[in-house]
Amino acid sequence: MLKWIAGAVALGVVGEFAIAKYFFHRTMMRSNAKRERTQKMAGTDWDAYIPNIRACREWLVENPHEEVRIISEDGLKLYGNFFPCEGSDKVVICFHGYTSEGLNDYTTVARFYLEEGYNLLIVDERAHGKSEGTYIGFGCLDRHDAKKWIEYVVNRLGEDCKIVLHGDSMGGATVLMTTGLELPSQVKAVVSDCAFTSAWEVFCSVLKNMYHMYPYPVMQISNAMVKKKAGYELDECNAKREVAKANVPILFMHGDSDTFVPCSMVYELHDACNSKKELVIIEGAGHVESCYKNPEKYMGAIRSFVFPIVEEA
Repeated sequence: MLKWIAGAVALGVVGEFAIAKYFFHRTMMRSNAKRERTQKMAGTDWDAYIPNIRACREWLVENPHEEVRIISEDGLKLYGNFFPCEGSDKVVICFHGYTSEGLNDYTTVARFYLEEGYNLLIVDERAHGKSEGTYIGFGCLDRHDAKKWIEYVVNRLGEDCKIVLHGDSMGGATVLMTTGLELPSQVKAVVSDCAFTSAWEVFCSVLKNMYHMYPYPVMQISNAMVKKKAGYELDECNAKREVAKANVPILFMHGDSDTFVPCSMVYELHDACNSKKELVIIEGAGHVESCYKNPEKYMGAIRSFVFPIVEEA
């Protein structure tokens, strides 16, 4: 009996380790993290929006722009596209979601900002798009890259420029985590759409709600793998802790029908934030669907909250 129990325990441990290893390789490594799988998990029906998204992208790439590059603190080449707005000292830096890339996520919103007189820098986060990297940073590593992009913009546009950070999903978590760093005075406001509180919490939610699995001990084993291979821990990616240190105004937005990143997380983030803030919930919107589901409310919130802050700075 003891041998049978010991064997069963050993098999269980091996099984949990195998699941954790699969989770790590599928989720954290660039080569295995697939956009199609993420879109399916997110559950948003994009069919109705595709024509407008394509039209906005075609309009966007016809505007003058150039590919730009920086080097991260750990030596990766990171790429982005800069769209100038002649005579403007205002600029938005855009950060995309998990398994996506800049020019894929920012079409309608990009057009909005350009038509409102803002320069635009749309980046590919590490391990995405043209940017280098093996392991996905989930905001923890990307926040330091974001600070490098901020430095790039200040050097390009001058000390008097006014910067807005805009991110969706993982990009939203990235810009929120960036607010916990010591930022230059040129950063005036942040827009976060469908950000998660932490990588740990959103992965636990996915395991429980989508895979019907108990997170323990898969998450603990996966976290050890992430720390060893990628150099950070999943709860280190904690936007809720970082916004408590924020000094810049933050606009929080989320769709109340988001099943991928629960809408409850935005309330936690908003409550934890100690800077000037505003919370906008888009009714009926799924994951990163808000700007398409209700563009008037989405863009209106940016006009009423972010733009006056930038103009008064």
